Formats: sequence, C-alpha cells, structure tokens
Amino acid sequence: DVTLNLVLPVGISFYTFQTLGYVLDVYRRTVPAQRNPLYVALYVSLFPQLVAGPIVRYETVAGEIVSRRENFDGFYEGMQRFLVGLGKKMLLANPLGEAAAAVFGLSAAALTPAKAWIGAVCFALQILFDFSGYSDMAIGMGRMFGFHFLENFDFPYLCNSITDFWRRWHISLSTWFRDYIYIPLGGNRKGRARQLLNLLIVWALTGLWHGASWNFVLWGLYFAVLLILEKLF
Repeated sequence: DVTLNLVLPVGISFYTFQTLGYVLDVYRRTVPAQRNPLYVALYVSLFPQLVAGPIVRYETVAGEIVSRRENFDGFYEGMQRFLVGLGKKMLLANPLGEAAAAVFGLSAAALTPAKAWIGAVCFALQILFDFSGYSDMAIGMGRMFGFHFLENFDFPYLCNSITDFWRRWHISLSTWFRDYIYIPLGGNRKGRARQLLNLLIVWALTGLWHGASWNFVLWGLYFAVLLILEKLF
C-alpha cells in the first residue's frame, strides 16, 4: 500500500472556492474582470477570512478592494465584533468542547442517557460557537480594514426545518453550492426526480468539501436524505 502524506495549505478550501466563484462570475459576465493582478491577489489572499471563512464573493468586496474608507468608527465596530467572536471561541466553544470530549470518552457502561444528552448538547453548542465565533472575528477584522463581509450565521438552531437550518448555518457555503452547483445542474426546474438527484450530488460534494474521506461524504449524504424526505413528505 502507498500512503500519500500530502501537506495542504491552510485555508485551501476557502480561497479555492473564492477563486472558482470569481472565474465563474467573470465567465457568466455577472462581474467585470479585474485587470489589476494585485487586486485579484488581494481578493484571493484576504487574510481576515482566509483560514476559516466566510467564503466572500468577489461582487461583495469588488468596490472596496479598489476604494474603501477606514475610519475610527468602522475600526471600533470591527473591534467589537471581533471581541464577540473571540469570546464565543475562548469562553464558550472551548469549555463546551472539553465537556463534550469528557462525555464522549466515557465507557459504554459509564454512559447514562443523561450524560449522553449532555455530551450531545455540549458538542452542538461547541461547533456553533466555534464556527460562528471565527466568522464574527473575520467579519470584525474585515470591518476594521474597511471591508463589509456578509453574515455567515443566523441563529441556525432556531430553524423550523432542515432546509431552514442550512439557510442559517454557514450561509456563504450553502449559497455557493446553490448558485454554482445546484442551479446549474437544473435545480428544481427539471422535475422532482432530477431535483432529488441534484440534492444528492450537491450534498456529496458538500461532505467532500469538509474533508477528503468517506465519513464526510456519508455525512453529506445523510443531510441529503433528510432534505429529500422533507421535500417528499
């Protein structure tokens, strides 16, 4: 057996999708091509959200890449948002993660239903505060430098359906797959059977985006099945 120990650059999934989105938008002529390579490099390597998102569309920051205003009020607002995100990560996500890990590390004999529920709730809150905290920090840091990034989380655990959940969780990723994969495949315009197939394709790719292993693909297909059941029933 041959094992490939590949070291991938940090944030590759985010700037790969940003670059793909930019190329596709230029091809579709929904945004004008940027002739200055330094501006394109700035967009691709925009460090506030490079590592953990959100995925920023070129059209969102095209004007601010060329001309933006930095001022004290904007810096102050950005600093406030950054500190909220830092608090979510350090004060909420990390302790909740430790609690979840402690529960998940118990033996089957020691794991009671109450402890299992506590572990599940802690883990659910950990991933929310961890990821939304990083998004808050990125949005805040961008604001400090004069950029206005779109929101990436909208109280996802207050959703009323699986569809609504994915309209609120990691919004930039969901809309990217919708606009660049789902709709070009036909979306819901070519009949119910084709729509369900499109959902399977999109969610298999969504799982693969999260990690290059079968467990992530199965995770994506799990959500595809839930969405398909929701569409059917």
